[in-house]
Amino acid sequence: MTGGRNLNLLPMLAVVGSIISLTVGTSFGKQLFPLLGPGGTALYRVFLAALLLLVIWRPWKEQYSRQDWKGLIQFGLILGLMNFFFYQTIARLPLGIAIAIEFTGPLTVAIMLSRRFIDFVWVGMTTTGLCLLLPLDTKANASLSLGLDPLGLFFAFVSALLWGLYIVFGKRITHLHSGRSTALGMTVAALIILPMAVHESGAKLYQPQLFFAALGLAIASSAIPYSLEMYALKKLPKHTFGILLSLEPAVGALAGLLILHEVLTFSQWLGIACVMSASIGTTFAAKQEKAPLDAVAPDAL
Repeated sequence: MTGGRNLNLLPMLAVVGSIISLTVGTSFGKQLFPLLGPGGTALYRVFLAALLLLVIWRPWKEQYSRQDWKGLIQFGLILGLMNFFFYQTIARLPLGIAIAIEFTGPLTVAIMLSRRFIDFVWVGMTTTGLCLLLPLDTKANASLSLGLDPLGLFFAFVSALLWGLYIVFGKRITHLHSGRSTALGMTVAALIILPMAVHESGAKLYQPQLFFAALGLAIASSAIPYSLEMYALKKLPKHTFGILLSLEPAVGALAGLLILHEVLTFSQWLGIACVMSASIGTTFAAKQEKAPLDAVAPDAL
C-alpha cells in the first residue's frame, strides 16, 4: 500500500512541479519585455522550445498524410496565436488574473461538451469569478480600473478563446505521437509568431546576448512543464490531473506576487478561487459521467 501511494505521489508532484516551473519561468520571462517586447519574448520562447523538441523527438522519422499535415498546421496556428496573445496579456495584466481569465476558455469547451444541470453551477461560479476579477463598476473600483488595462483584458479573452480552440484542434491530432506532433506544432507556431514579433519589436529581436536568458525561458516554461506533464498523464487518471492543474491560476498569482511584486486585492483572489473551483467541479463531474473533457490538456502556454 505504501509503495502504491509513493507511486501516485510522484506523478502528482510532477504536475505541481510543472505548474511551478511554468509560472516561475513566465514570471522571469516577463522581465524580458522591456528588452524584446512581449511578441519578441514569445517568439524566442516558442522558437527555442521548438528547436529543443525537434532535437528530442525527431519528427522527420515519421510519415504524415495530407490530412495529418492539415491538422498539425491548424494546431500550430492556434498554438502560435495563443502564445502571442497570452504574452500580450501578461504585459498588461497581473499573471494570476491573466491565467484565471484564460482558464474560462477550456472551461467553456468542457461545459459545452456536457448536458448536465450541475454545469449551470459552474457557469455561475465562473461568472462570479470574472465579476470579482474585472472592474465592471468603474465608480466603485476607480483605483482597480486603473490597474486593469482594457486592451489587456481584451487580449486575455482572446487567449481564452484560443485555448478553447487549442483543445478542439488538439483532439484532431491525438492519433499522432504526442511528442512529435507537439514539436511540429511548436515549429509552425514559431513561424506564425515571427511576422507579428518582427512588426512589434523590429531590430530588438537581434540581441545575441539575450540568448541564454531566452533559452532558460524556453526550458522553464516549455520543456520542463511539457516533460513533467507527459510523465504525469501516463500515471494519473485524467480527473486527478485536471484537479491538480486547476491550481495554476493561484500559483501564477503567487509567482507574480513574489517575483514581479504584483499585488492583488482580496476580491481578485476570491475571483481566482471561483474560477479554480469551477475548473475542479467540471473536471470531477466529467469523471462521474466519463464525458470527453479535455479542459485540462497539457500546458501549451
